[in-house]
Amino acid sequence: VLVQNNQQVKTGDILFSLDKQSYQLAVDKAELALEAAQQENTQLDAAIASAQASVAAYQAQAEELGLEVKRLQQLIGSRSVSQQQLDKAAANYQAALAQVDAAKAQAHELVVRRGEPGEANLLLRQAANALANARLNLQYTDVRAKVDGVMTNLQLVPGNYATAGKTLAALVANEADIIADFREKSLTKVKAGTAASVMFDGLPGQVFAATVRAIDAGVKDGQLNADGSLANPESSDRWVRDAQYLRLHLTLDDNDAVLAALPTGARATVQLYPAAGPARWLGQAQARFISLLHYIY
Repeated sequence: VLVQNNQQVKTGDILFSLDKQSYQLAVDKAELALEAAQQENTQLDAAIASAQASVAAYQAQAEELGLEVKRLQQLIGSRSVSQQQLDKAAANYQAALAQVDAAKAQAHELVVRRGEPGEANLLLRQAANALANARLNLQYTDVRAKVDGVMTNLQLVPGNYATAGKTLAALVANEADIIADFREKSLTKVKAGTAASVMFDGLPGQVFAATVRAIDAGVKDGQLNADGSLANPESSDRWVRDAQYLRLHLTLDDNDAVLAALPTGARATVQLYPAAGPARWLGQAQARFISLLHYIY
């Protein structure tokens, strides 16, 4: 564990490391597999060269036997040679041609096993991919900070077991994301860039300027799960239903001051403003009043 509780960290800093032994062994094994693939290709190259030499030798032998058959065919008419000699020479010639075909087939099989030359070779690409994956897994044993922030509630100690998908440490980013839920009817004229004020419970008497960054596109009530069951309409005997709430995300103008003074999860009150007019002044006055009330509760 390379960090302490409440320590500031930068993006890329190593927070803690997993035991590297098994991952290093996997890298070593993958490197040996790559060397074995390279050696196998070298052996195949030698076998291909030998097979091609055998093809050339069998072809030369077949050509010689073919000439012998032609010579005997010319002499058979004058009875200088017997038919038996001609038949034997012809049989030897056919056997030599068969040896040429077999040698060519063996050479072709070796060429297919060898595959593409250089880095495009299948065996080399498979071994290189396995090595890259092993090195990546070894790299993942160093858990790094994804953002600038502060380590908080750190209880991790050497010897703890890590489980995939289980949180081991908390990193609070140096970036304030203000979230506020408003009734949907109150947001008809609100859009990204709308002015707002934020009053934190922990900072009474202070009003922080902010702007709306985004409005969520939906809420959980609008999500449908294709589970094959029948619809279950909501039953209500109210004349006027409760309004749906939508979530806003706001950006503070003075982000650093809030981060230095408040922890993540701090509660706040958000006031939205119209572009201009008396309603904006009233909203600012209300925001100031709410911030003063935070001295009391």
